[in-house]
Amino acid sequence: MNQKKRRLTALLLAVLLLLAMAEPVGLVEEVRAVTQSDIDKLKKEKSAAAGERKDVENQISKLKDDIDGAIAKRTKLDEQIAATEREIASTEALISSYEQMLAQIAEELLENEKDEAEQYALFCERARVMEESGTTSYWSVLFKADSFSDLLSRLSDVQEVMNYDQNVLDSLRRLRSGIEAKQAYQEQLKEEAEEAKADLQSAKASLDNQRKEANAIVVQLQSDMAAQEKLLKEKENEEAKIQQEIKKKEKELADRLAREAAEAAAKAAAAGGSSSSTTWTATTGGYIWPESVSKKITSPMGSRNTGIPGASTNHKGVDIGGVGTTTTVVAAKAGTVIISKYSSSYGNYVVISHGPGNTTLYAHMSSRSVSEGATVSQGQAIGVTGNTGISRGAHLHYEITEGGSRVNPLNYLPGYVKSW
Repeated sequence: MNQKKRRLTALLLAVLLLLAMAEPVGLVEEVRAVTQSDIDKLKKEKSAAAGERKDVENQISKLKDDIDGAIAKRTKLDEQIAATEREIASTEALISSYEQMLAQIAEELLENEKDEAEQYALFCERARVMEESGTTSYWSVLFKADSFSDLLSRLSDVQEVMNYDQNVLDSLRRLRSGIEAKQAYQEQLKEEAEEAKADLQSAKASLDNQRKEANAIVVQLQSDMAAQEKLLKEKENEEAKIQQEIKKKEKELADRLAREAAEAAAKAAAAGGSSSSTTWTATTGGYIWPESVSKKITSPMGSRNTGIPGASTNHKGVDIGGVGTTTTVVAAKAGTVIISKYSSSYGNYVVISHGPGNTTLYAHMSSRSVSEGATVSQGQAIGVTGNTGISRGAHLHYEITEGGSRVNPLNYLPGYVKSW
């Protein structure tokens, strides 16, 4: 029995020797739902957003501590908040990718370790059977060689058996090498995921501070009469410019549609047929709520006394409150986007033309998801509510123009709740 044990020990030592000598062969990578390239891409997006946030922070630090500086700082803070929100979104996506990748690797490791255990069990069973049956192993044959030529002769005799065992050992080594590589990668991903989670908490804290600072600037300006007068004048001037731009864009749209209709008619006439084209028709009504979270109207159209600098006492639309900074803003009616930009007073705002003289305006959004010239359907997402521009507290400023003049949006907001 002791002799059998010594033989088995020698065989296992030989296995270890072959494992050490065998050339490393990598495992064939399995197809993953999430790849390292996905993670690298999200890392770059996160880094770019963080860099942009820091750049704006440097710009803010250079602004003067006067009225003009405060107004400019409020605008810059909107830029910084937008960059921080992008950083948070990319970091959250990165963490989600890490979690998916770790789950995939854990599943793969279970399968690899199961395969390794099964193959090792088969190899050990072969060795046990050989020992119990008294079969002389090729190791014993080789070790009995009394010269190099005798060794070569014996090696030729057992080559076929050796090849089989070598393939088994190579397979075991590949499995073990792959398992260790995946375990190391798993630990690396865990560390990176923890770093991303810490970065996320830091970015969220920064976002909260930036929003507080932005609101504090509005409060600061409110307490300064000279600042109030200057800001109000600037806001009224900007509103007037926006209205001029709306009319200009409407005319450009109407001219383009007229040209397209004329071209279609000319082509149809040349072909001997009749033309059929879609043109804008002036309408009234037919609007839906520009968001679906709240029906709270915090400020109506017309004369008001808000105490907020830059918020005109002759309010040109209505403010919808209770929407936070994550509510989707939708097109109240189908049309063409004629303006999608940022202004110091309206912040991120979008204007949609629904026909000659008929527009809707959506302001103070944290982000916009449509560009000028885009055709939108009723209910299509155009942005997300926010607190950009001259605003204190997240809300959606909403305007409707019909026949070239602003009309009261409350006439088209059924079920609104009066909160002013």
